[in-house]
Amino acid sequence: MGGTNVWDAEWEVNEEQARTLIGRQFPQLSSKQVKRLGWGWDNTVFLIGDEYVFRFPRRTIAVGSIRMEGKLLPKLETYITIPYPKPLFYGEASDEYPAPFLGYAYVLGDFPIGLTEERRALSAETLAKFLRRLHEFPVQAALKCGVQQDHRNLTDIASRKVKLEGFLSKVVEHLSPEESGVIEAYISRLKKDRVEAVNALLHGDLHFKNMLVNENGIVSGIIDWGDLSVGHPACDLSVAYSFLPPYARGVFFETYGGADEETKLLARLIAVYIPILILMQAVDDGNEAIAAEAKSNIMRALSD
Repeated sequence: MGGTNVWDAEWEVNEEQARTLIGRQFPQLSSKQVKRLGWGWDNTVFLIGDEYVFRFPRRTIAVGSIRMEGKLLPKLETYITIPYPKPLFYGEASDEYPAPFLGYAYVLGDFPIGLTEERRALSAETLAKFLRRLHEFPVQAALKCGVQQDHRNLTDIASRKVKLEGFLSKVVEHLSPEESGVIEAYISRLKKDRVEAVNALLHGDLHFKNMLVNENGIVSGIIDWGDLSVGHPACDLSVAYSFLPPYARGVFFETYGGADEETKLLARLIAVYIPILILMQAVDDGNEAIAAEAKSNIMRALSD
């Protein structure tokens, strides 16, 4: 499938290059060990010693978001109630590497993979308080920092439904007949074409690969803020469906401050949409643990 995926890199950074680039601009870090932690669609991520994380854009499209994060994330400090990576080191583009890069405080925790429903339910209030505060951040102040406004047409359910059908056809052979049946039935019940626009500052990509939990399975960190944007809060509220079991959703929405039926409808759709994308990439990478977790997120989102 090479060369055609949305997650293919335009330029790659290895550990050696990262060490050189970081050491040159931040000599105080040059004696620390550099270890590649992984990569997302937009950035390659390195652990520096055991206290900092550096993100290097892999694609031109990610450069603007690194700049925006550098401006906006420090301003969110009084709003964000869960540990998050605060920018500390601002790397500049140079002859050796064409983009700016950012160094952050390292946030401890494990990815919430394979958690029991009981463990997940423990985070209902934590997640709701976090999102309530984040969504209270003044939209105008966010836009001043260069945040994009609804660049993904979140409220357009009709076109997202079409895309979802396309994704489903690509991964259907990796689903059980029961799983694909549940998803197909859900898609065919989706009759609404769009919901009313609402504007809030969003994390924008809230799923299990961007969340960390402590040893009790309680959410202890929210990472990867590259999709910070202004748009419909349902985008972030999707965690009520993908992450929390049905019986914990009541307390989630109560703590958050309520959500209307349209918001819940869109939140559930995004809770299916994001894990299906993650499943596609996991299948492409041959990563069975991530594929299994993505499937369980979809099935949880579609259970009441």
